[in-house]
Amino acid sequence: MPVHRGVVIMDANSTIEAHRVCAWDALASRYRLVMVDECIRETQTGHQRRDPEQAIDYAVLVASLAEHHVDDAVAIMRLQLSPGGSFLDAGEMSMWAHALTRTDDWLVCGPDTASMKFGYDRRKRDHLVSLGGLLADIGHRPVLPLRGNHQKAWLDDLIHRLAMSLL
Repeated sequence: MPVHRGVVIMDANSTIEAHRVCAWDALASRYRLVMVDECIRETQTGHQRRDPEQAIDYAVLVASLAEHHVDDAVAIMRLQLSPGGSFLDAGEMSMWAHALTRTDDWLVCGPDTASMKFGYDRRKRDHLVSLGGLLADIGHRPVLPLRGNHQKAWLDDLIHRLAMSLL
């Protein structure tokens, strides 16, 4: 598959996983990565449960992004009131609020069932991508194996189950 030329909107979990498997630099060098404030904040929490080498430097993270967006409170409130919106965490809510306002070519990368279902339900199937799919498209093999919900097979299975109305 050709490498996506538009932006890739990253959630916190995919960003943390990309750092864990030493793949962030490869992603940032090949994709135009975008994050919203809440997702960036989420990458900075929970350090007490991570190994020191998995710490994500805020300044380095922000510098590696093609775009960094301030959370849009009004768009977030609209999504909270929409069907399925209440199942998203704060970062996913902010990420989707931003994504759905874009008019360019974009993808959302996330490993969360509720978030991917939210996108699928809004007819954004072609905008959903896994971290594993992004890495495969650029031919990057991570140092460590990706966790299951970051792999392309996980997202493919989820999309299949959503299409079959099994979720």
